[in-house]
Amino acid sequence: MQLTAAQRRDVIQWDARSWSRALPLWQRALDGRPTPLKALAVGEREGGLSLWLALMGHQVVCSDLRPLPPGTSAMHQRHGVADRIEYRAIDICRIDHPDAHFDVAVFKSVIGALGSREAQEKALAELHRVLRPGGVLLFAENLEGNCLQRSLRQRFAPWVTYWRYLLWPQDKDLFSRFSSSEFRLFGLLANLGRSEAQRTVLSHVDDLLMPLLPERWRYAVAGVCRKGGSV
Repeated sequence: MQLTAAQRRDVIQWDARSWSRALPLWQRALDGRPTPLKALAVGEREGGLSLWLALMGHQVVCSDLRPLPPGTSAMHQRHGVADRIEYRAIDICRIDHPDAHFDVAVFKSVIGALGSREAQEKALAELHRVLRPGGVLLFAENLEGNCLQRSLRQRFAPWVTYWRYLLWPQDKDLFSRFSSSEFRLFGLLANLGRSEAQRTVLSHVDDLLMPLLPERWRYAVAGVCRKGGSV
């Protein structure tokens, strides 16, 4: 599905050109599956990934730890998909849905906020539990990145005191309960921009640099993880 510029902005929301690199990977994982799928989007304060799934015709539970702000449903209404979306307050570590309930689960920049590897393991176990056999987890998450990223976060990112950035490739085993996984790493400089226009320009620089520099320097990972069994 080709998104318009306005749709992509509302789906990805921040550092949009860089993080939208996840979308083709996710799209391939859903291609050929029947519509509508039953989907769970977690950590959806602004509702972007719920919008993406609903634009494709899927039925979505749009959730966050706390009740969602009115602007989230207003954005969905503006795009004409509110009838496909249900809003819930859900703790990703204690998802109040039965086993094998969803075809798809999705999150972006969420499990870092859990603060510890143990909590991240618990969250991924819960997402695996609520997926049906053959279901897929789609995600994008922040990585520790290069020394420049780490230094600037220490100075300018107040959340660095509690956020646990994924280490790569060490943290691949967080996803080992899934039968197969596919990952894509991206981003070098773009998230250093002070405005979205600057981040867009820097993402074009990243296009040139990423083939030349080690993957371990990248600041984000996108993935598709499949639960064993038949769809």
